[in-house]
Amino acid sequence: MDQMPEMVSVETMRKSDAWTIEHLVSSKELMYRAGSAIYQAAEWKTPIAVICGKGNNAGDGYVVADLMQKDGLDCTLILLSDQFSEDGRYYYEQCIRDGVKTEVFSEAVDLHQYGSILDCLLGTGFHGEVTGTMKTAIEQINASGAYVVSADMNSGLNGDTGLGSTFVRSDLTVSIGTFKYGHFTGLADEAMKEKVNCDIGIQIRNDELC
Repeated sequence: MDQMPEMVSVETMRKSDAWTIEHLVSSKELMYRAGSAIYQAAEWKTPIAVICGKGNNAGDGYVVADLMQKDGLDCTLILLSDQFSEDGRYYYEQCIRDGVKTEVFSEAVDLHQYGSILDCLLGTGFHGEVTGTMKTAIEQINASGAYVVSADMNSGLNGDTGLGSTFVRSDLTVSIGTFKYGHFTGLADEAMKEKVNCDIGIQIRNDELC
């Protein structure tokens, strides 16, 4: 029987991330490492849509979009929010300076034109029900026919339980730091065709690791 990979709770990952930022690596550097890992993990088909919500999960997407732009890939940022984390704003502004195409998500946005979609809508800490524009975006991603990559956790899934009523169905999910329980529990197998973990230097800070 294959050995289960290491995994932790969302709360342990949050605390470990904070400790790493305080003692070892700046938050901007960790975000850059996360975005770089996601970019390198997938085999992208152009044109590419990077669909972002808010917060640091979106920030990872801005890093990816900027790297794609610099490598000459046809990429568009599609935004569901005008709110940014501090580091997310830094990399979003870098995208704008480097000429990344951007548009605001609406029901009129046609996702069928994209070969790949990067899901950066919701982070691992999401819980509850997806509603409104976020639900519409997830449904349109799933109906797009594109090669779908989810950053860290499929948007709409709970990072601990792997449960959700509306969630992104990915071809590849790129976990950051260490797998979370939700990568293997609940509806994870239904949501994720393939998953990989990328170690970006986050130090796990308790004995929960299993």
